[in-house]
Amino acid sequence: MIERTFGLIKPDAVAAGHTGAIISRIEKEGFKIVGMKKMTISRPQAEVFYGVHKARPFYEELVTFITSGPVIALALEKDGAIKAWRDLMGATNPAQAAEGTLRKQFAISIGQNATHGSDPAETAPFELVLFFPEIM
Repeated sequence: MIERTFGLIKPDAVAAGHTGAIISRIEKEGFKIVGMKKMTISRPQAEVFYGVHKARPFYEELVTFITSGPVIALALEKDGAIKAWRDLMGATNPAQAAEGTLRKQFAISIGQNATHGSDPAETAPFELVLFFPEIM
């Protein structure tokens, strides 16, 4: 079943010049990019985006990091897109990520892990609307 999911190339990967390689890999894996924009996320938008983590001790660190520089927001489409994107990204902790995943190749640390993807499935529409209201 064709699904849409939200993807994000985070500030660490953008600053390191990995945007082109990540986008190329996304396309090679059969995703259709139906929305893409380079932007800097505002603090209010980041607070909504990471709102589910507000009570957690790492919340402020997440918000500060995601607003620290440009990101590439992506609306991705593919059969089983949510799981396929999570699989391509790899584990949150790059030390535990499988060989061949984006995080294994491009992440610096668990905090600077190059990419974000919607998980669970219910978050994809929320995140897509937050960044791509024009295509929803």
